[in-house]
Amino acid sequence: MPSEFECPMLIDQFEKHFMSFNRWLLILILAVMSVIIFANVTLRYTTSQSIEWAEEVARHLMIWLTFLGCGPVLRYGGHIAIDNLQDALPAKLAMAVRVVIALLITAFCVFCVWTGLDYMDRTQYQITPATQISMAWIYAALPIGMGMTLIHWLLIVRSYVLRREFASDAHFDATASASL
Repeated sequence: MPSEFECPMLIDQFEKHFMSFNRWLLILILAVMSVIIFANVTLRYTTSQSIEWAEEVARHLMIWLTFLGCGPVLRYGGHIAIDNLQDALPAKLAMAVRVVIALLITAFCVFCVWTGLDYMDRTQYQITPATQISMAWIYAALPIGMGMTLIHWLLIVRSYVLRREFASDAHFDATASASL
C-alpha cells in the first residue's frame, strides 16, 4: 500500500499523463479534421469533385474536439464565469459559494455522462448517411468527454474551492493569454 508521501506523487504522475493524453488526442483530432477539410476544398476547386464523407466526418470530429477539449479549458479557468458575487463577499462566504459551484459542476458532469450513455443506447441502431457508422460513436463524445472533464475537475477542485485558483500551464493558461 502506498504511503501518504507516495499518494500525491502518484496523483501528480497520473495528472501529468492524463493531461498529456488529452492534449495529444486534441492535437490528433484537429490535425485529421484539418487535413480532411483542406483535401476536400483543394479537390473541389481543382477537380470540381469532392470527398463525399468529408463534411460529415469533419462535423463529427468537431463534436469530439469540443467535448474532449472541455476538460482542459475548465482546468485552466477558460470557461465563462461571473465572479462579481465572489468578489463582493467576505472570504468565508465566497468559499461557501465556490463549494456550491463545485457541487453543481460535479453534478452537471455526472448528469452529462449518464445522459450521454442513454443517448448512445438510444442511437446505436441509427447510422450516419455517408460513413454508415452507428450514431452511438458520435454520441460517445458526450459521456467520454464529460467523464474526462470530471477527472480534470476533481484534480483541481480543492485549489479552486480553497483559494479560487485554477491550474497553470505555460502551454495553456487562460490568464496568461488574457494578459498578452
